[in-house]
Amino acid sequence: MPTINLPNPDRSITPYTLTGDPIPFVKFKSTDFSRIAYAAAHVVADPLAVNDPWLTPAIDWDTTLKFRHRLWDLGLGVAEAMDTAQRGMGLSWTEAKELIRRAQAEARTRDDALIAYGAGTDHLAPGPDVTIDDIIRAYDEQVGFVEGEGGRVILMASRALAAAAKSPDDYARVYGHVLSNVKQPVIMHWLGEMFDPALQGYWGNIDHDAAMDVCLDVIAANADKVDGIKISLLSAEKEIAMRRRLPASVKMYTGDDFNYAELIAGDDQGYSHALLGIFDAIAPAASAGLAALGRGNTNEFFDILEPTVPLSRHIFAAPTRFYKTGVVFLAYLNGLQDHFQMIGGQQSTRSVQHLSELFRLADKARVLADPELATARMKAVLQVNGVKA
Repeated sequence: MPTINLPNPDRSITPYTLTGDPIPFVKFKSTDFSRIAYAAAHVVADPLAVNDPWLTPAIDWDTTLKFRHRLWDLGLGVAEAMDTAQRGMGLSWTEAKELIRRAQAEARTRDDALIAYGAGTDHLAPGPDVTIDDIIRAYDEQVGFVEGEGGRVILMASRALAAAAKSPDDYARVYGHVLSNVKQPVIMHWLGEMFDPALQGYWGNIDHDAAMDVCLDVIAANADKVDGIKISLLSAEKEIAMRRRLPASVKMYTGDDFNYAELIAGDDQGYSHALLGIFDAIAPAASAGLAALGRGNTNEFFDILEPTVPLSRHIFAAPTRFYKTGVVFLAYLNGLQDHFQMIGGQQSTRSVQHLSELFRLADKARVLADPELATARMKAVLQVNGVKA
């Protein structure tokens, strides 16, 4: 196995020899799984575009869409135009619409393409003059676009609503309107403030337990229009508590990138399906683990996925909103794109130390598909940053 010199927290540099036996890429079908599983997919930047990277996103559409086919080949669904795709953090509604159009066109070429699309209000800038009616119109525009393309909606949280709402009643009004008008049941998305600080106090309460009551009331009032809810609060206890209170027809989709293995496995009172950013980065492991669970082999499921949890916790470490950098870095290490560039220049949001520890943990999790290639690419990144690898 290859060896590479990696920096340590004390600034020393020591050799690291890879040990991981990579999990192979094996095609599965979603019917091989006993859980519904979406991977929130990233977008691939175009590093050769003539643009201002901080101001004008440039997307490599061919590589971006090829990555979606890879996820489908593994039996995973695609959660498109979500925060993993840097939605509202580099990817504007203008680019998101093009992404949705192109992804839906690709999905139509297959009979096994599970896909759903984020619809929110990110084209409406929060501000003191924004009204609840403005927010409703913004949701209507994006939901209408997704459904007009023939897509299924993931109803994203709204920064504008978080800023404008005066009470939980405003949330009930907005969601009640949107849900009453959708063509098919949606997946709601409660994204916590650790992922997006602008969403603090969502559902009209800073306290998550009180906010959960409001969210559950909205779901109960519109249960026929809600397929499920994804919560991203990084708390297994809160997810389980909410899962046990959902109407029987409404699914829980875990968005907990810290505790996903135990939440997907579940307990004697239920389990969570998955809609996870980390599944972008560890797709072959996620697929193999879910297939094992589908065969009833819980021990194998945990054997495959538990080693990925320390990696995921590192990628999603605070500031959690910068997790996309780790996801894209792994795609680069694994040869799924030819560069470590991101729209908005967000490859700079994590330190060399962070990326070095990510490399170690990815090796231990067995998710470096080609250790020789991953090592060569890690050395290139280190050398650019002044580390003789």
